[in-house]
Amino acid sequence: MTTAPLPQDRAGAPLRAVVTGADSGIGKAVAVALASGGADVGITFHEDSDGAERTATEIRDNGGRCAVRRLDLTDLPTSAAVVDELAQELGGLDVLVNCAGTGSSEKALDMSYDKWRQVLSVDLDGAFLCAQRAAKHMIAGGRGGRIVNITSVHEHLPRVGAAPYCAAKAGLGALTQVLALELSEHDITVNSVAPGEISTPMTGQEDVDPRTESRPGVPLGRPGHAGEVAAVVAFLTTPAAGYVTGSSFVVDGGMSLMGPQASQLLADEKWRQP
Repeated sequence: MTTAPLPQDRAGAPLRAVVTGADSGIGKAVAVALASGGADVGITFHEDSDGAERTATEIRDNGGRCAVRRLDLTDLPTSAAVVDELAQELGGLDVLVNCAGTGSSEKALDMSYDKWRQVLSVDLDGAFLCAQRAAKHMIAGGRGGRIVNITSVHEHLPRVGAAPYCAAKAGLGALTQVLALELSEHDITVNSVAPGEISTPMTGQEDVDPRTESRPGVPLGRPGHAGEVAAVVAFLTTPAAGYVTGSSFVVDGGMSLMGPQASQLLADEKWRQP
């Protein structure tokens, strides 16, 4: 096997990256972080076109190049062709960040099959198809690449009321490892980033400074900031991370360490409700 060329070694040309679900929250922070590092970025949104345009404007105002497409991951496999469109507009593809996602908040026994399938379609099927298409562009480009899947602490740990979300994120974690093995011969690394509670619209904390929010059950005592997740993702796209693949990077302020410790302090059974 030859020594792996780094994605940045394209004769000084910028990285070409696609970030799904970049209209707000973690996806937006990732897209802006990659653009700040000199990447040309293609972003997707589902419903919030205004949010996507705000992300694109922020990137362009800082001198970056940004392409925007709508992506509906409940319309599969057709909608995954957006990855091909963005790769073509950017002139190739070096980085994919699968960030688009959805969730649920009801117990498994009360959940309809349609809801179950919707969450799995977006969080797992969509990520698979986008990664598949992105990898083909990276292989054709012959310069290696980076795939980063945004999972969750629930890639590793369960939560009441989130059966399809946990199943999808655990599945995406396993898919990450399989792709890491299969794509290694093409010098493509594949990793997952698993956030805990992050101050984003998905957690009802849009534009909240996490330093003002108390979380006694989290060792660092607060939620995370989307930029703190984006920093880990950005690192995984750099030459410094060229020997890292098949790994899951938990970004949760130590929350996932608290199982036995926190369980001893629970005074009632409210945890059984979503």
